[in-house]
Amino acid sequence: ARLASQTGSDLVDKAVEVGGVRVLAEQVDAADAKALRNTLDQLKNKLGSGVIVLAGVDGEKVRIVAGVTSDLTDRVRAGDMVNRVAERVGGRGGGRADFAQAGGNDPSRLGDALGAVSGWVGEALGETAGN
Repeated sequence: ARLASQTGSDLVDKAVEVGGVRVLAEQVDAADAKALRNTLDQLKNKLGSGVIVLAGVDGEKVRIVAGVTSDLTDRVRAGDMVNRVAERVGGRGGGRADFAQAGGNDPSRLGDALGAVSGWVGEALGETAGN
C-alpha cells in the first residue's frame, strides 16, 4: 500500500490533459495485478477525474489495468482503453466501464501502446461530442 501511495503521488504529475480530461498512461514497477489495482485506485483518488492506464511487465508477460472515474464513464470506457493497449502487446482483456484489466505477451510494444492512449481518449471524447 505504501508503494502504491508513493508511486501514485509521483505519477499524478505525469497526467496530460486531453479535451479537458486528465489522462495518465504509464508503465510502473508493480508487476502483479493486485499492486497495479492498488496503484490505480490511489491515482483515481488523487486525480479526482480522469482516465488512467497502468502496465507492468513480468518477464515476457504484460499486465494492464485501466480505470475511468465515474464522472467520465459515459464518454470513455475502461474496457475499450485496456483492450486497445492489450491488442498492441499481443493480448486481450475486458471489464467494466470504470475498471478493466488485460494481459499480453509482447512487452517490446508496450511503450508505443501506452503512448497511443491519449489519442484514443481524444477519439472517444470527439465521438461523443459529435466532432
